[in-house]
Amino acid sequence: MTAMRLIYAGVIELRTDEAYYWTWSKESALAFLDHPPGIAWLIRSGTAIFGDTNLGVRFGGIVAMLITQLLLADIVRRVTHDFRAIVFALLMPEAALYYGLLMAKVAPDTAMIPLAVAMLWSLVRLHESGNARWWLAAGLFAGLAMLSKFTVIMLLPAVLAFALVPDWRRRWLLSPYPWAAALIALIVFAPVLIWNYQHDWASFRFQFVRAVATHQLSFRTVGDYLGLQFGLVGFVLLPVVLSGVALTAWRGYRHREPVAILLSTAVIVPFGYFFWKSLTLRVGDTWPMFLWPAGFAATAINLAMLPREGWPEWMITSTVKWARVAVISGIAFVVGVFFYYVAVPWNLIGRADPVGGEAGYEQVVARAQDQLQKTGATWIATTDYRTYAMLRWYFNGRVPVIQINERGRFQDFRDPGMNLIRDHAGLYVAREPDNRLPIWDLTSAKRQPLERVERSWRGVVMDTYALEKLTGWTPELSPPPDTPLFRWRVLAGYPSPLVGEGGAKRRMRSLSPRREVCQWSEPLTQASELLAPELPSPTRGEGAATGTV
Repeated sequence: MTAMRLIYAGVIELRTDEAYYWTWSKESALAFLDHPPGIAWLIRSGTAIFGDTNLGVRFGGIVAMLITQLLLADIVRRVTHDFRAIVFALLMPEAALYYGLLMAKVAPDTAMIPLAVAMLWSLVRLHESGNARWWLAAGLFAGLAMLSKFTVIMLLPAVLAFALVPDWRRRWLLSPYPWAAALIALIVFAPVLIWNYQHDWASFRFQFVRAVATHQLSFRTVGDYLGLQFGLVGFVLLPVVLSGVALTAWRGYRHREPVAILLSTAVIVPFGYFFWKSLTLRVGDTWPMFLWPAGFAATAINLAMLPREGWPEWMITSTVKWARVAVISGIAFVVGVFFYYVAVPWNLIGRADPVGGEAGYEQVVARAQDQLQKTGATWIATTDYRTYAMLRWYFNGRVPVIQINERGRFQDFRDPGMNLIRDHAGLYVAREPDNRLPIWDLTSAKRQPLERVERSWRGVVMDTYALEKLTGWTPELSPPPDTPLFRWRVLAGYPSPLVGEGGAKRRMRSLSPRREVCQWSEPLTQASELLAPELPSPTRGEGAATGTV
């Protein structure tokens, strides 16, 4: 299965978010608007070995999967000393598409998962040995996990329940070790705190708005959430894991057993939170990814505990049987998906295909390269981060690529090559209809339409892109924070900077080299239209903004 993931990682084109995170790995910023820097460091470690290749970008995910499996196996071994349970702990991740194949797709979750599991493993070691110093290891891994993704904070209720529900709670409340562990986690997390202090707490505000955003009740988003879990965990494996977690929670809270409390709560609280959010909001496909490894460990432990606790024979037999069916059918499904993307030449899903929907960018790049030569343009402009990321990945430093808006995403990025941009013609590449964004009215750029190019995958057109020549304008890489070209506040759901106390009419400075003053007197509705089309689609990718504008 590891060899299969290596092949998948090397053969399948990078998805847009993967390329976006790869651009982070080329920077020296302490953190980024969307996420902490852990994923950038993970990618940098892989590309240091294999270069800027698909495998290099994704190699960290392959290693992360192996580390996660070994930690889960050791947790189960220490609790049960049962060989069959250990085997199940190793194979259940392989049977879930989330991990058996998609751990080869790098995301902040990929970097966070082994570290979060290592934190749980440290607490299991604490319970097993009684050595309070394992708190310090747990604090270290917790800090490293927070350096990868903020959602790891949802494991905090599990840690608190582990420490406070069992009879040993007085011991840990009076011990310095849990408090020292929290301090260690905070120190390790310091780079993100420093970066946010320097940038108006941008990441925290951005993610907070996404976390608290609410819309009207929608059964469709609930169905999307549950359907994704069945598809990505397993149509048989998901019910098996949920039943195993339920029995583990019953056992843990009834007998105040620390490990059972830890593992079950680590699943129940995040799963319940995402279900609640799904009532009004689409939950991203990778958001719940970190909670299921604890569920696999709980389920494997439950298989060993049922006979020891004297449960009816029929229940024990049925539980083991369904666990076997879940593993066998799940691995077969994962292998089938692998062959579909690696060997099958057909597109059976159409434009909704999650991989094909972000493939085929080499066609756009080829036409862009041709137009660069024909027009003499020396740099490329985009207006969405996905196009920016893919163009930067394919050109890999040969041509400066700039996303002219959403500059809040690129704080502390290095100079992309202003000597090739300033006073030179550029090439604008944009997915239709985004190429007609009125944000260009804020600049002095002259745009000359060149051609349209289709991005297709296995014979199905996924998107159409417009190519235009830009003259008479130099983009500003650090525009004032209150202008539409900076715009992290709007991405996070803050009011548009075009609409303030003075109403819709405001005077703004043009972002042209001459800083000419222009008059902005659009109605409020048009001001909304200026910004709303730029928001990333909430149905695509981890970087999608889900706040309100």
